[in-house]
Amino acid sequence: MDPRERDHKKLGKELDLFAFSDVVGKGLPLFTPKGSVIRRELERFIVDEEIKRGYLHVYTPDIAKLELYKKSGHYPHYKDSMYAPIEIDEEQFMLRPMTCPHHFELYLRKPVSYRELPMRIAELAKLYRYEQSGELMGLQRVRTFCLADAHIICASEEQSVEEVSRALDLIEYVTSVFGLALDVDYRYRLSLGDRTNTEKYYKNDEGWEKGENLLRELMKSRGSKFEEAKNEAAFYGPKIDIQMKNVNGKEDTAFTVQYDFCMPDRFDLTYIGEDGGKHRAFVVHRSSIGAIERIMAFLIEKYGGAFPLWLAPVQAKILPVSEKHGAYASEVLNELKAAGIRAEVDDANESLGKKIRDAKTEKIPYLLVVGDKEVEAKTISVDSRLPAQAGDKGKSDATPLSDFIAKATEEIRRRG
Repeated sequence: MDPRERDHKKLGKELDLFAFSDVVGKGLPLFTPKGSVIRRELERFIVDEEIKRGYLHVYTPDIAKLELYKKSGHYPHYKDSMYAPIEIDEEQFMLRPMTCPHHFELYLRKPVSYRELPMRIAELAKLYRYEQSGELMGLQRVRTFCLADAHIICASEEQSVEEVSRALDLIEYVTSVFGLALDVDYRYRLSLGDRTNTEKYYKNDEGWEKGENLLRELMKSRGSKFEEAKNEAAFYGPKIDIQMKNVNGKEDTAFTVQYDFCMPDRFDLTYIGEDGGKHRAFVVHRSSIGAIERIMAFLIEKYGGAFPLWLAPVQAKILPVSEKHGAYASEVLNELKAAGIRAEVDDANESLGKKIRDAKTEKIPYLLVVGDKEVEAKTISVDSRLPAQAGDKGKSDATPLSDFIAKATEEIRRRG
């Protein structure tokens, strides 16, 4: 497929996945019912996977008092990317650009024992950042997005490094499910700070030296290829970025894992040690699947809009040959829905050939034809969106509906 045909902005419109409105505002995407299916499946996938791996999922507010971001250092370090303060009852509030200060305040609600660490606090968080109009680009660069975010509170440097490695394991698992290959579809970048730039970076030369070396040695021990990039770190510490390119060749950070030697001091993050005394905690920030909007953009382009079955907005379309087969088509639809398969009936007064062409244009994974033979035998004829030369899933006549449901359900379960 021509790269221009894979552009997520073009496919998003053709497949009716998302839209933008000048009345709503630039960089503020509106997700259609079909686009919302993809988003919801991605969110369910990552939340379930993180919970399996010991993450504690929480909810925190989309706004907070300006004092919180002064305490964290996002203001003034990050204020150019933040929206203007909102005046409420003579207090100033901000739309949040990050969740870290919220999660740290949640951590501070009660004393924490070393036995509870590492504590992995995670959230699908709505964030708001000001991007200049010229930087906005489809779903890849927006002004509001949902980040699969987490902050891991650790008891030692060693534990922090272990957690960074586990976060990278999770990212590599996630990318494998999406069919993305390391050093082909994405690459690692070690993003470093600039000791001399105290406006952009927290001043702590020893902390920068130690943090950068810890991440560098970890990447070497994992045997991962990576390049180093100066002046790309977070203001509070170095990070490992997972870089991906869109179809136009522009590279963006998709996911990230960050080592933080700043926030534990700013928020006085401590834990009760084995000796009964208070000890300074360590912090790792990470985004496992990145911003849902951005990973959707990458995946739309990766798949050319032909999503694997588990992500497809419509997983099967039922095509009655004529109006007289409509009642049976409705029976099939009800059984598919009862099995949790997303299905629709094409009851347009068109030829079967036209219905098949339309369904393939919509990139529907499975087409289920029902005519006289199928009604009589209570079966379906199964076709797929793929042409034979691309490895057709196979046309199959006289297939019992229960067999198709079992096969499709298994394909969805294993995210094939």
